[in-house]
Amino acid sequence: MEHRTRDEHLFGPGPKRILTLDGGGIRGALSLGFLKRMEDILRDRAGGDPEFRLCDYFDLIAGTSTGSIIAAGLSVGFTVEKLQEIYRSLSNEVFKKPLWRLGLYTSKFPLEPLVRALTEFYDDIKLGDDEVRTGLMIMAKRLDTGSPWVIHNNPRGRFYDSDGSWIPNKEYLLREVVRASTAAPHYFEPEGIQIAADVEGAFVDGGVSPFNNPALQSLMLATLDGFGLKWPFGADKLMVVSVGTGSRSLKIDSRKVLDMPAVALAGQSVLSIMADCDWLNQAILQWMSRSPTAWQIDSEVEYLHEDVIGGGEPLIHYLRYNILFDPVWLKRELNLAMNQEESDSLFAMDQPKNVDKLANLGTTAGLVQVKEEHFPVNFDVA
Repeated sequence: MEHRTRDEHLFGPGPKRILTLDGGGIRGALSLGFLKRMEDILRDRAGGDPEFRLCDYFDLIAGTSTGSIIAAGLSVGFTVEKLQEIYRSLSNEVFKKPLWRLGLYTSKFPLEPLVRALTEFYDDIKLGDDEVRTGLMIMAKRLDTGSPWVIHNNPRGRFYDSDGSWIPNKEYLLREVVRASTAAPHYFEPEGIQIAADVEGAFVDGGVSPFNNPALQSLMLATLDGFGLKWPFGADKLMVVSVGTGSRSLKIDSRKVLDMPAVALAGQSVLSIMADCDWLNQAILQWMSRSPTAWQIDSEVEYLHEDVIGGGEPLIHYLRYNILFDPVWLKRELNLAMNQEESDSLFAMDQPKNVDKLANLGTTAGLVQVKEEHFPVNFDVA
């Protein structure tokens, strides 16, 4: 098949399609189950062409942290199957902790295996190179200024090129940008990126921002004037497909919280803020749509089925695929028997032993949740 170029994706006519991928460490293996099901459906739509890739369908692919590894891989034409193989090999190399590393004064895991792997996958591909076949957005956090960075390959973006006073986005090495997005504090060291001749930014995991789930930020990139794409709204014009790495409801005895040591309380609070940001993203995107995959936001507003911002027509076609690491939910939705200890164990972000189980869980969830009718025919690639 003839593959469209990045600029044909970004600036060509017709409806636009966005794919976004959450952070979550090793749980990225779960996301790939949803993506494999999606790839199979869309490849069949494309006539079963073995050369079909998800980057041929989606005009913008966005990722945070582990999602950035997947997003970058998809953008350069990796199949989902290849990414599944990568995750199996990557997990054992990257999350191997030497006995002397406790994560107190040094990061929990050494940097070299991750750098070596990203170099193997992406070589010296730059964000602006033709090898990146579709729009790509990577979410990172510049910790020395406290600012979330939306790093993307849109040629109309303000920082894509340069007047010489900064290093343009198009010159950033893809592997360095992904490394920055995956530099989870405590787990990995920050990534330094030269952003001007005399300025180096210190970047950490994009999950340390409101956009561990990058779906809302990707929609802003696609539509806000300042970013330059200015894609039109409309449920028949703009699709956002968001893929999670699994979440869980927080259930801690109140007395245990009241008696928590300060360091544990601080850590739990950060995790709680990240979960709040995820659900706020989810609520806003469901509010902008009438989603066939809507999740219950809470017991008061529920699924927002009758709500659309402004009371008018839906602004986007929105799909969200994810699971809850909860035995009751897993049994009800996926017919899987799992106790609380097992589901809690699978929620860990840094356990290589979980990769196969997470992959199987993603495959099962993908077969149940991802349906052909979720992808309206008007969004098919002409």
